Amino acid sequence: MDTATQTAASLKGGEWLIKESQPEETFIPEDFNEEQHMVKDMCASFLDTEVLPIIQRIDSMEPGLMPSLVVKAGEQGLLGTAVPESLGGLGKDFITSTLVNEGLGGGFSFSVAIAAHTGIGTLPILYFGTDAQKEKYVTKLATGEWKGSYGLTEPGSGSDALGAKTTATLSSDGKFYLLNGQKCWITNGGFADVYTVFAKVDGDKFTAFIVERGFEGFTQGPEEHKMGIKGSSTVQLYFQDCKVPVENVLGEIGRGHIIAFNILNVGRLKLCAATLGGAKRAITTTVEYALTREQFKEPIAHFGAIQHKLAEMAIKAWVSESALYRTAEWIDAKERSMIEAGKPFNESTLGAAEEYAIECAILKVLGSEMLDYVVDEGVQIHGGNGYSDEYIISKAYRDSRINRIYEGTNEINRLLIVDMVLKRAMKGRLDLMGPAMGVQKELMSIPDFGSGDDSDPFASEKKLIANFKKAILMTAGAAVQKLMMKLDKEQEILMNIADMAIHTFTAESALLRVIKLESSKADAANQWEKDVLKVYLSEAADQIFIAGKEAINSFAEGDEQRMMQLGIKRFTKADPFNTKDARRRIVSRLYEDKKYPL
Repeated sequence: MDTATQTAASLKGGEWLIKESQPEETFIPEDFNEEQHMVKDMCASFLDTEVLPIIQRIDSMEPGLMPSLVVKAGEQGLLGTAVPESLGGLGKDFITSTLVNEGLGGGFSFSVAIAAHTGIGTLPILYFGTDAQKEKYVTKLATGEWKGSYGLTEPGSGSDALGAKTTATLSSDGKFYLLNGQKCWITNGGFADVYTVFAKVDGDKFTAFIVERGFEGFTQGPEEHKMGIKGSSTVQLYFQDCKVPVENVLGEIGRGHIIAFNILNVGRLKLCAATLGGAKRAITTTVEYALTREQFKEPIAHFGAIQHKLAEMAIKAWVSESALYRTAEWIDAKERSMIEAGKPFNESTLGAAEEYAIECAILKVLGSEMLDYVVDEGVQIHGGNGYSDEYIISKAYRDSRINRIYEGTNEINRLLIVDMVLKRAMKGRLDLMGPAMGVQKELMSIPDFGSGDDSDPFASEKKLIANFKKAILMTAGAAVQKLMMKLDKEQEILMNIADMAIHTFTAESALLRVIKLESSKADAANQWEKDVLKVYLSEAADQIFIAGKEAINSFAEGDEQRMMQLGIKRFTKADPFNTKDARRRIVSRLYEDKKYPL
């Protein structure tokens, strides 16, 4: 794995679009080491013994229950996975900390509380705090002695975080900043001990502050009544001349946006991990139901319509997992290479996450929409029972919906994916010009309908992925040339291109995983994964074609439009494949194991 890590680290964020990745250089979940498997098992055990048996008590917000569970998680070391040992944590690698988010992701409201505490509740101070701040706060957050929260959103500023109106004014004696304003939708807000709160100094200097419960002038509102995640504490925070000591400024005055946006990169990837954990449990719940629920004198699991749904649920989870851990290892490798080069811990972790910010945005969209699909079809398979609170799938359905909103809405993340790629190209971080020009030349040439190396069993799949990338470069390149500075106003086109990128990155990650497995597993054992890959590739080709067609029709016309439409057809042409039979083989594995099989 060391060699793979070193090689993979040289692939910069976004470069998968213009460079071919190698399976031997790709980390896959089957590469987890023994300790990582133990961590995953420990998380599952914690949910099964400490959380799920009392899930109704959690949802009723029994006083003191959620904070006590956070403490128990801390006693197991589950809060400090990413925190250095010197600050009371375990100091584990990024892949392991991602595994914890997945492992605890099926815990409904508990998962939200833990993710907020270990992510936005702890990481801003860990990465940007002074030594004194980290010693005072992070050591307590890592054990659960103190609980963390984060105050960014306001009633008038959600996606537009820098539009916040909360102010911070230096007191006359220079010892305090006086905060005035309001924050809303604050997860863990009702019981947290310490908050990272953003406010503007001198009217425009966006700055972060560490605010403790009990500071003079700081109060909170009542618990919100929400559609889902009902056991998660969500309140408004009020600041009326709240006295925050000057030593509690986090980072630099006027540099709060650096903290807010960098933390989001990590949070987006970890959100994908949590949705994966929730999806696997929802699939298992639904498989168990389908095998026992009878209609027309036989289990509904026997019906083709049900098998199609369950197979799709498993496919979406498996390919999401492939993309997630491919990216997690990139971040892990980049972080270690920066540390070895002499960079401090915080700069290395944040720098690594920023390098792969494009992929983190992709994963946020991918994971949240995957889980929404899984729980929606889970309810459908449960039928009328799925609409009853007596069945846990109804809770999974309600709790899932928030994931497409926080950590940046999926619309914002789609726009960011394309924006970051184009900005990196303009700054020379990504060499898109050469490959884009190559695609334009290819459009004018006679199509090559061959599948490539006949000795390569995955030649056609590799060619298809390469063509997906050409479709993106063709569409995005033409849109940039045609619309120039107006492109940022054409959000529909940008989201079409983002969807093409999401499907392509996911498809390539799945292909690399299957090829790597091919070298280590018997062919029969690998058939399930091959079926998953081929069904997803078939679907991705259709989705990329639709997104590309819509984008092209939005800005091109005449001969240019006709040429590009021929190009999008060429680049998304997949070999015929019987997806119905493949799905039936996929679902038979679920029935055999009576759960999500991996």
